[in-house]
Amino acid sequence: MSKLVTIYGGSGFVGRYIARRMAQEGWRVRVAVRRPNEALFVKPYGVVGQVEPVFCNIRDDASVRAVMHGADAVVNCVGILAESGKNRFQSVQAEGAARVARLAAAEGVQTLVQLSAIGADAQSPSAYGRTKAAGEAAVREAFPRAVILRPSVIFGPEDDFFNRFAQMTRFSPVLPVVGGATKFQPVFVDDVAQAAVAGVLGRAAPGTYELGGPDVETFRDLIKMLLRVVERRKLIVNVPFWVANLIGGALDLVQTATFGLLANKTLTRDQVRNLRRDNIVAPDAKGLADLGISPTAMEAVLPEYLWSFRPSGQYASIKASARNLRKT
Repeated sequence: MSKLVTIYGGSGFVGRYIARRMAQEGWRVRVAVRRPNEALFVKPYGVVGQVEPVFCNIRDDASVRAVMHGADAVVNCVGILAESGKNRFQSVQAEGAARVARLAAAEGVQTLVQLSAIGADAQSPSAYGRTKAAGEAAVREAFPRAVILRPSVIFGPEDDFFNRFAQMTRFSPVLPVVGGATKFQPVFVDDVAQAAVAGVLGRAAPGTYELGGPDVETFRDLIKMLLRVVERRKLIVNVPFWVANLIGGALDLVQTATFGLLANKTLTRDQVRNLRRDNIVAPDAKGLADLGISPTAMEAVLPEYLWSFRPSGQYASIKASARNLRKT
């Protein structure tokens, strides 16, 4: 364990998978997070002392430099889907990424992997997409040999996409969908982690990679797939963009009026702007295949963690088998 990697946001949805894989590769792993006490679950990813959560504030130079000191590689997984408190798109996704890259170059770090998103675009109508693009540009300028990963929607046991809608099926007779015709190319979280590890280990040439799974589906079709997996029948209602914009604006206003006490975790106006654009891999982009990774299909993974949302939970298969037995 002579090599050390610092993973910013290493206890998050994607970061924890990268941390686990880097530990399996025999590296020491420093998990840089805002609340180390809430990231203790990463310690068993390796042997005693191999994986350690440490405090870091991505908005502070001294904090970022301190946890980077002595690292051979750095992975930045920090990002937000909605603004809250001091965590703004500009400060986290643009300035934060720039800070990590600038200090990595100054500290002599050998490898840098930046986790971005397919929606990164300097001309994007959403602040999320623009700041992701600004972060990428800053990384390329400060650390030209960096590996930048742009995943589509990421799915996995801890995701906030399928799990959120699956939870809604328990109590809501309808499932509202904004941008039902918008296309997505969901990618499995561990495939993204493998791509990041390839970047750290030097198996990926410097540059930008767009990561998507084997299937391209519309938002509406993804919800239909979800309903089949959880074995529930619900009415899917397409919400027009102008209506969604009003709802998002109202919820944003509530968050502002309460000084963040009631955070908008439902739908923001910026998310509505994002949903107007397809979220799929560009035809000419480098992707998982260029990293030697075979993408994992949703059908192979979704039933493994969404079964708890079925009406009968873990007994669904047993009940189905019993019904078939009675028929015979």
